[in-house]
Amino acid sequence: HADTKLIEPFEASHGVKVNVKTYEGTGTALSVLEQSAPGDWDVLVIDAPDVPQVAGLGILDPLPESIAPWDSMFPEIKNAPYTRVGGKVYAVPEKFGYYGFCYDKNKVDPADAARGDIMWNGKYKGRIGVYDYYFPVIQMIGMSMGWRPEDINSERLGKIRERLLAMKQNVKMIGDIVAVQNALVTGSVDVIVGGAEFAVSNLIPDNPHLDWVISNDGGLIWNQGIGVLSASKKKDLAAEFVKWILSPTGQGLLATSECFWAMPTNADAELSAEQKAILRWDQQSDFLSRSAISLFPDADMDAEMLDLWTEFQQS
Repeated sequence: HADTKLIEPFEASHGVKVNVKTYEGTGTALSVLEQSAPGDWDVLVIDAPDVPQVAGLGILDPLPESIAPWDSMFPEIKNAPYTRVGGKVYAVPEKFGYYGFCYDKNKVDPADAARGDIMWNGKYKGRIGVYDYYFPVIQMIGMSMGWRPEDINSERLGKIRERLLAMKQNVKMIGDIVAVQNALVTGSVDVIVGGAEFAVSNLIPDNPHLDWVISNDGGLIWNQGIGVLSASKKKDLAAEFVKWILSPTGQGLLATSECFWAMPTNADAELSAEQKAILRWDQQSDFLSRSAISLFPDADMDAEMLDLWTEFQQS
């Protein structure tokens, strides 16, 4: 959303200056809001699983149904959990993608890359990087064992633990998205576990040997939404910004932003044939049909997953 090609058309058409602050993690966003004066910020982009929590804090206004082009949205995304909280929309889905695998086509067999068991394939010992984001990777392993995110309980987490720790012998590094991207580009690793279009799509035009795929076991979907802050003093303008982001032009620009590429939720997004190919546009029906929405665990399960992730990191 900080990309000038996305922001400047809105600024020009409304005669305003858009002040953008990027953040990582909803906790950071809440801290920024707490430290700011009421009305300093108008719009919030948020990870979908965090919408119920933030809506419950009274930070987001419920939005009118007319604000979004629902009929043009991919059904699996517009009907995903967290799109509505208590029957109301607080953040409209604007962008989505998958947790899967990124890889170097010169070093990795594409057939291997599409197999969930690449995480344990001895051919790639010491050649795997892992995105340091605990619950999606744990849920991916659960998917490889036949369990959707909502099926994971404490007993099954114990079985996932065995598989997670067994993967460590193949792992060269665990890092944030920039670190694992750099490792893949420089050849330090050949596979990223937990990455997909958001990690390499913007790199592919200059690095055609890179690629991404979801697992044959099924993909794990992430999605994010955009809403209007309750404390905003410019709610009409904020609503217009939301509409711009959700428009076919705005969606095409958002999907291919400099920060990272991902699928737009609006199927009418304006994208070139090359951009659609990189985003696997023609495969979305198949991808969505065999994928599950990544769910944020409840407090107890979250604590168990964090403990397991720490054990994995330190093993």
